[in-house]
Amino acid sequence: MPSKLPVLGSVFSDYFDFSTVSWIKVWEATKETLYMTSLSVASVFFLGLLLGLLLYETQKNDSVGALILYKVVAFLVNIFRSIPFIILIVLLIPFTKTLLGKITGPEAGLPALIFSAAPFYARLVESGFREVDRGVVEAAESMGASKWEVITKVYIPESLPNIISGITVTAISLVGYTAMAGVIGAGGLGNLAYLEGFQRSRPAVTLISTVIILIIVFTIQFIGDTGVRKIDKR
Repeated sequence: MPSKLPVLGSVFSDYFDFSTVSWIKVWEATKETLYMTSLSVASVFFLGLLLGLLLYETQKNDSVGALILYKVVAFLVNIFRSIPFIILIVLLIPFTKTLLGKITGPEAGLPALIFSAAPFYARLVESGFREVDRGVVEAAESMGASKWEVITKVYIPESLPNIISGITVTAISLVGYTAMAGVIGAGGLGNLAYLEGFQRSRPAVTLISTVIILIIVFTIQFIGDTGVRKIDKR
């Protein structure tokens, strides 16, 4: 019985015609995806850390003002965390246009990326702070540590494995979000896969875009896992 492998190989090469791939466009799209991902991850890390700390500190505070602040912040976090990204990016078009003066290009995708991922990461940070041993916190306070010292020398160091693990998960989600943002004009590999690949019937372009996105995701996961293993001494 003749092998089917040559036939399958011929079908594959016929369907995925790599001569249709513009490697210059692939490189430009990859740079746009890395640009959107890196800037949004950096912004989400700092904003999510602040929001997570704010949620944690205000929830356990007995004052009325702190409780009201917690309710407001938690409400906004839950809203933005619940809106599907593809809907959020459309809802933010007026804000994006006012802020940046345009609604297309890699920069135009950043507001939606940050607004969608920061609340999600804030909840992960808050959860990480909750796992910090209260005995360690009380010991630091008994030695006269200020609130800022407790935050920077106890809460953040003790919850650092969870913080890194959380930003890794968030960064991977952001890579997927950049692909969706690309479909409606933000550029990047998602835009390339849709416009150059799907709409022009060039499956090879879509395949290459997908493979590069997978490489980016696996790289982020590897870096995150390595960081957690080196920091987590438990």
